[in-house]
Amino acid sequence: MDLRSELLKSIWYAFTALDVEKSGKVSKSQLKVLSHNLYTVLGIPHDPAALEEHFRDDDDGPVSSQGYMPYLNKYILDKVVEGVFVKEDVDELCWTLTAKKNYRPVGDKVLPQKDAFRLWCLFVFLSEDKYPLVMIPDEVEYLLKKLCMAMSVELNGVELEDYLSQDLVQQNGFTVWVFLEMMNSGKLTRGISKEITSMAIEEVYREIVGDVLKEGYLWKKGQYRRNWTERWFTIKPQGLDYYTSEDRKDHKGSITLDSNCCVEVLPDRDGKRCMFCLKTLSKTFELSASDTKQRQEWTSAIQTAIRLQAEKKTSLHKDLKQKRREQREHRERRREAKEQELQHLRHLQEERERKMAELELLKEAQRQAQILLQQEEERRRRQHEELQQTLEEQLREAEEARASMQAEMALKEAEAERQRRRIKELEELQQRLEDALHQEVKARQDEEAYRYTQARLLAEEEEKMKALMALQEEQEECIQRAQREKQELKQEMEGKNRALDEAHRQLEEVRANRHRVDQDVVAAQRKLRQASTNVKHWNVQMNRLMSPIGPGEKRPSIGGFSSFRIPAQKDPALRLRQKGSEQDEESKENMAAEDEDNKRLSNGDMDVN
Repeated sequence: MDLRSELLKSIWYAFTALDVEKSGKVSKSQLKVLSHNLYTVLGIPHDPAALEEHFRDDDDGPVSSQGYMPYLNKYILDKVVEGVFVKEDVDELCWTLTAKKNYRPVGDKVLPQKDAFRLWCLFVFLSEDKYPLVMIPDEVEYLLKKLCMAMSVELNGVELEDYLSQDLVQQNGFTVWVFLEMMNSGKLTRGISKEITSMAIEEVYREIVGDVLKEGYLWKKGQYRRNWTERWFTIKPQGLDYYTSEDRKDHKGSITLDSNCCVEVLPDRDGKRCMFCLKTLSKTFELSASDTKQRQEWTSAIQTAIRLQAEKKTSLHKDLKQKRREQREHRERRREAKEQELQHLRHLQEERERKMAELELLKEAQRQAQILLQQEEERRRRQHEELQQTLEEQLREAEEARASMQAEMALKEAEAERQRRRIKELEELQQRLEDALHQEVKARQDEEAYRYTQARLLAEEEEKMKALMALQEEQEECIQRAQREKQELKQEMEGKNRALDEAHRQLEEVRANRHRVDQDVVAAQRKLRQASTNVKHWNVQMNRLMSPIGPGEKRPSIGGFSSFRIPAQKDPALRLRQKGSEQDEESKENMAAEDEDNKRLSNGDMDVN
């Protein structure tokens, strides 16, 4: 994978992040900003008029990805010079654009933005060279194994298999956001602190993306002083860089590697152990590791860098990725060839089984033909015998059928007579059912009429209660007329027992309603009396305040109400309230008398019954 392909992967994420409506198009203003930033991070001279010139015929509307690619290749990627810019700055620019839109982690174990950015870079590096970018399961497993190895933990294959089965049902690989969601779930880093996880991600990032073959502390012997100093060494395919400490801020020197360099193991001396030397054409560098294992790892890493230089390769992991891809393609070809071979064998087996089945069918058909021939001869013989027996039986059956037909005719006549009687009974039953239905309908209508009458009576009773104040003067006359009618009602009581029971039940309901109304009237009267008292009090106060005070007179005190004269003129509202109170009292007395009469009437009815 060349530099252009690496840059296009990152820029693809930036372009799709600007495509808010997911239509494959981005506005020209946003493309101008993106192009300006790419000019800056790639170290290319700015050409602001190039975009307008390139799209001068497309002034309206956004620009599609197909329309932006020629401009990107011609004015940006064709001018890129390796070594002039920092690849990490380009990745950080594209990550910033795409993370604002797509990366929204949730939960307690969310990775820091720096770690998420490094995982995104690792994903972009290991993803397939097809768009939209995905990472196949083999590469996901390879990356997770690297991370777990850096954290000194074992990869949980069961949980990884669950993730693969969940996400790859409809896709051919992991998207970067699904991969980051899996890392943010915390299942792979369960029980591991965020610091260890961040260190592991940084280590894998520097190894794969930064092409760091190995880094760590080594003792180096000086070229002039010949003293031993501990330095932090970083091996890349281009050479070795060493710093004062692991923060890599104070760069002390570099060792360029080529095919003429070699590494040798040295015996222990000068109080140093696990020594080795790196020989170049001009100098020999003596180094010392902490133990034998470290010395072996350092020498192997240096030899790997020398091999890559000899093979004109700039990255170990790009080479390993290409080899893994070739191995997968080889396995895929072998699997397809094996499947084709198995399919061919299955086809031959099916053909052989088909021919054997046809042969068996032919043999079976021959046997069936012989059996059918024998059966046909036997059938003809039996048919002749059965025909003769059938004719004799038909003669006997004809005689029996004639006799049975006569008996059956008699039975049919009797059955017809029974059916006629049953039809007549059914018609009578239908007539009775219709009469019962009419009676039921009439009963329902009567019931509805009674209910309507009951509702009307209740409404009339309410109206009578409302008109009670107007009929107080006639109540005495009604009571006397009721007493006279009482004697007449006693004579008619025997024929109206049912009506009396119903009227008694309705009367109880009316009494209950009247009792509630009486309580409301009493409460209203009590409030009226309180209001009347308040009105009298405030009238006294008003009259006292309205009386003029002459010279030398004293204003009477509040307690001197006994000597203060109230005008004889009364308030009309007060007179109305008093009159209403007298009418209420009279209404109560009349209602009590009516209750007493009703009780006496009920007792008389009971005596009659």
